[in-house]
Formats: sequence, C-alpha cells, structure tokens
Amino acid sequence: MSASTPFALLANATSLPWAEIPAWPAAEFIRATAKELTRGARLCAFFGVPEGGEIRLVAVLAFDADNTLAVGRSTPFTGSFPSLTVTHPQAHLFEREVWEQHGLTPEGHPWLKPVRRTNENGNAPANGEFFRVDGGEVHEVAVGPVHAGIIEPGHFRFQCAGEEVLHLEIALGYQHRGVEEALTGGPHLATLSQMETVAGDTTIAHATAHATVMEALAGTEAPLRAQWLRAMALELERLANHTGDLGALAGDVAFLPTMSACGKIRGDFLNLTALICWNRFGRGLVRPGGCRHDLESSRAAQLIERLKTALADTRQAVAWFWDAASVRTRFEDVGKVFPAQAAEVGLVGPAARACGLVRDVRYDHPAGWHRFAQAPVAVWPGGDVFARAKVRSLEIERSGEYLREQLAAPAEGEWRSELAAPAPDTLAVALVEGWRGEACHVALTDDAGRFRRYKIIDPSFHNWIGLALAMRGTAISDFPICNKSFNLSYCGFDL
Repeated sequence: MSASTPFALLANATSLPWAEIPAWPAAEFIRATAKELTRGARLCAFFGVPEGGEIRLVAVLAFDADNTLAVGRSTPFTGSFPSLTVTHPQAHLFEREVWEQHGLTPEGHPWLKPVRRTNENGNAPANGEFFRVDGGEVHEVAVGPVHAGIIEPGHFRFQCAGEEVLHLEIALGYQHRGVEEALTGGPHLATLSQMETVAGDTTIAHATAHATVMEALAGTEAPLRAQWLRAMALELERLANHTGDLGALAGDVAFLPTMSACGKIRGDFLNLTALICWNRFGRGLVRPGGCRHDLESSRAAQLIERLKTALADTRQAVAWFWDAASVRTRFEDVGKVFPAQAAEVGLVGPAARACGLVRDVRYDHPAGWHRFAQAPVAVWPGGDVFARAKVRSLEIERSGEYLREQLAAPAEGEWRSELAAPAPDTLAVALVEGWRGEACHVALTDDAGRFRRYKIIDPSFHNWIGLALAMRGTAISDFPICNKSFNLSYCGFDL
C-alpha cells in the first residue's frame, strides 16, 4: 500500500535530505495526510518546524504492513489549517500541541485546549474548560493532581451517574520540563542525560532511539555487538516493568502473594541491568555509535544464571495470579477498549495488542539487532484489564526466552565506534518498541548539522486517551485497576 504514496518513503532508523521531502500548501497537506491514514497508515509524529516567521507542518506515517515509514510536510504558513482530527481522531493531541506551540489553529477541532501551557501565574497548567455532562443525577468527581502515593501529578475529571463513569477527561502538563526546546541547537553536553530521563523507567528505549537517530544522521550504524547489547538491555527493561505492573495490579485487588513476589522480582531484573552497565535503569549504557560498556563472558554467565532464577520466580508468581478466581473476576470485562476504538485513536504497545492489534515495532519496523532476531509478538483480543495484564504476562515469557536464546549466542566484535558529524539539512526517524510501546524520535538538522528541531513522542502520548475510553461505562471504583493496567507516564507525556 505504501508504494503509491506521494509522501517520501524511508525505513526505520534511516534519514533523508530535508529538500527531498514533498511539500504542499497546508490544506492540501492535510488532505494528503488524511488520504494516507484512511488507507491504513498510522500517525507516528505530527509537529511544526519554524521557518522565517512561519511554520511548516511535518507528518511521519507508519505503514506497518509494509515495514515502511513515510514523511510529508506543508509549505510555510501562519494562521489556520483544516483539522485532521475531524476525520482521524489519532491526530487530536498532535493538533492541540501544534496550536499551543506555534499558534496554528486546526479549524474544526472538536476540543481545542492547551496540552501543557502554564496559567498566568506560571504555577499550574492552563487546562481550560472541562467537558461537562448535564443531568439531575450527574455529578462530577475531581482527582489529583496531588495523589495519595508518591507518584507523579495528573488531574482526572470524572462525569458520573451514580458509580458509572460517563466521561473521563485527563489533564496533564504538571511535569512539563521543556525537554524538546532544550534540545534545539544540540546535541549539547546535557543531551544524553536528557534522553535517558525523558521517562526514567524507559531509559533504554529512549536512549536507543536517540542513538539510532544520531547514527542515521551520520550515515552509519552501531557495531553489531552494540546492537545486540542494546537489545538485551531493552528486553530486561521490559521484564522489570511488566513484572512490576503485574505486582501493582495484584496489589490493587488485594492479592498479596503476587504483589509481594513481583515487587522483589522487579528488583532482580533491575539488578541484571546493573550487571551490564552498573546502573539499574540502564543509564550510561547506550551511546551514539555503540555502547559505553561491554558484557564480558564471566558477567554474561552470571547474568544467564540469575535470569533463569528470576524467570522461574516470575512464572510462579504469575501462576498464583491467574489461578485465583477472585483476580479474574475483578479483571474480566472491566475497562474495555474495543479494537476499532484502539485503531481509531492510535493506541500503541501492550494497550494496542490487548485489543487484538498486531502492533509492535520489533516486528513491523525492525531496526538494530531485531532485524536479525525478532521477539515474538504477544496479542490478546479482550481489550479489558484482564487482556492488558495477560499481554504483560505473555511478554514476560517471550522476552525471557528471547534473552536466554540471545545470551547463549552473543554477537562478537567491537561494541563502540567513532561517529561522524550529523549531516546538514537532514531528517532522521527512529522507532523503538519500549515496554509501554512505540518511542518515536525525529531529528531535523540545520545547515551546520545542529538540531533545528527534535521531536519525541513517548508511547504515553498516544495511550492516555485509551484510559479515558476504558473508563466509559465503568464503575469509578475500578479506576485504580484500569489506570494501573495502562500504567502510563506523566513525565513522558509532559515533554
């Protein structure tokens, strides 16, 4: 399907000259983008690039069935453009963000309001009006942004009829750190640290996406040994977070055996990452051009043995979980998202695969080591809390087996190389399947090879709307397990 697109085609982890990307007047650009989305493309990124007092819009599309990406842009303009959201809801947040950042108005957008902009006092997001449901029996419940636990801030506004949630609106922006603005003119000395903390529990995925973008801009790739090391660390990151999530879900339904066990096992997986690079979250491992650390044979043997124990412990803890009728009863048919909804709003990662969508960058757009050894995709059709938990447990099994196979036959050779300067006036795209889903990095350089624009889309940006949909028709008392079944990032959204 991608072969006939008027957009410029490229593969994941590659680049192309900025001048070679087709450009249309804004209205024609929106129509061309809508046409591609209608025939099966998916919106990975949609953002503005300042140019001489005006703005260009850029769209990065994924044709998953063809393992192909496509890029198009508008000619520079100011003012307004026809809203893409009207026909393709997956664009809704992207268009709000463009409006907020560049002052371009998507005409016809159904709910145009700030995404992260602060209020006039500069001490909270300028959230604007919340959606209201009228009726004598309807009441409103506001939760957050300050929560009972030591967690990040976010505000949830429920419209309810009795216990039933009619509508949930989620307002974020409390963690807005201005990461993308800070990257302009880079890479800087702080750039690598910023990439590793886009979302702290997704260090490996975001660091790998950034390193891959830098390598694409330099017209090269990391040595095979480094690609292998990155893949191992990425799967360990997946194991640690999925195990922690299953434990947290168990805690929310008071199933203490699995909760306690998974809390401990999560730490075991984090310690395996530390065995590779001396940091439990993987900081300091991935660098443009390769990796900072290698995995010597003695430590590899230790990792294999400890991994075997941690996986066995996880299997037991998860077996307790699924054997409990009380757990299944609380999870089944709760917080349901239908496949058509998931596709329409652009869900990614386990949230999409739990709706039966086969959507995994390691399979659809393999790059790095995953070109040679792909991890099996875990899919479950239910769309409810049970399905999202089930996908996590399946991915634990498959990532564990993948790691055992790959560690038994490691890639040899160098693990780092010198990297040439980024090419000038070039755009590069990298997608990495993090544990929450697709992390997308897009870099555009200027005529000196510095970052003219750097766009980051954490999977949470796509998936928060999924939580809102999951709560419709659900009891408000089920919000904790619905929320935990997605476990999305506040700071990953609030870039």
